[in-house]
Amino acid sequence: MTSKNAVQQFDISIVGGGMVGAAIALALSQAGLQVALIEKQPVQEFNSQSPADLRVSSINLASEAWLSQLGAWQALEQMRLCPYQRLQAFEQPHSIVTFNAADIKRNHLGHIVENNLLQLALWQQFGANVRLFCPSSVTALQQSADSATLTLDSGEQLSSKLVVAADGGNSQLRQLAGIGTNGWQYNQACLVALINTAYPQQDVTWQQFTPTGPKAFLPLCGQQGSVVWYEEAARVKQLAALTPAQLTQQLLNAFPAQLGEVEVVASSWFPLARMDANRYYAGRVVLAGDAAHTINPLAGQGVNLGFADAKLLTELIIDARRHNSDIGSAPLLQSYQRKRKPANLLMMSAMDGFYQVFGNDITPLRKLRQLALSVAARSTMLKTLVARYAVGIE
Repeated sequence: MTSKNAVQQFDISIVGGGMVGAAIALALSQAGLQVALIEKQPVQEFNSQSPADLRVSSINLASEAWLSQLGAWQALEQMRLCPYQRLQAFEQPHSIVTFNAADIKRNHLGHIVENNLLQLALWQQFGANVRLFCPSSVTALQQSADSATLTLDSGEQLSSKLVVAADGGNSQLRQLAGIGTNGWQYNQACLVALINTAYPQQDVTWQQFTPTGPKAFLPLCGQQGSVVWYEEAARVKQLAALTPAQLTQQLLNAFPAQLGEVEVVASSWFPLARMDANRYYAGRVVLAGDAAHTINPLAGQGVNLGFADAKLLTELIIDARRHNSDIGSAPLLQSYQRKRKPANLLMMSAMDGFYQVFGNDITPLRKLRQLALSVAARSTMLKTLVARYAVGIE
């Protein structure tokens, strides 16, 4: 048995065992690296009778393909996930732009998944090469020229060639590494509600743009769905304080007719913020997922950006290991930052552009966006291009 006073050696340590951190741990462990994974909260086992998680994500085809390579997608399919074939965007219900999977010769555009189930599916694939420290958190970080050492709240110390910060937007490890951020709070907050619907399982996710903020529907298994309501923060706090029956009535009053008859099961809310780390690494600490960037969740691309981070980072590390190179070297981390930071900033800026254009009720701008939606609705080529980009195959 290892003494708590002895420094434990690993190839890599990952702080944060959520979806992105767990995917990194799984990919590297399958390549033969010895991985330490530090996570504060143990994952809950799946119960088919339990209600759906309030936290859901839209997983695009690129992320699905990588998760399938890791073996996690197949495990998730044995639990719950909901494919969608159509994505709709509109301002007025009579001018809907519809993106179809058939337009890009695919069976579906993506899946709506519960975050906790995808995390569980990843954890279920861990083998002997992953050592879990859970529940556990980091209290200190020390770096040298060739390694980084973490001290845990248990007193244990872990040393590795590289440490990955995958511990979310308020990343403690990012702060310990001395990496600053820039960004801002948006004027809006976001209400998320799990609902029962009158319709059988739906194959469409839609988003209505309004001057006060978007309103979105994401299908879940059976006669359930998730609604997302963007509004002024004070208004969202008022909505979150309502009973399920009261919130149901508010939804029926505010959402378009496409929603149908619904019943709120549970709800939560969170403020909207944009954050971008000034750099993606410092010494032998590298950032991934929300620890590196948080994005306006307008198009549900946040976790897909995180998985793109994870996929590239693990490929670079595995290639370095194959060539007996240093997996925590500055050139490797520079290559990761050089490829991922611009891509993430592009998506963040695009979402901000949508946020500004569709959240403004100035008459000329309103007419311009209505014209743009009308043109998009009639252009098969444009819809195909947008769909291919959204699902991650462009």
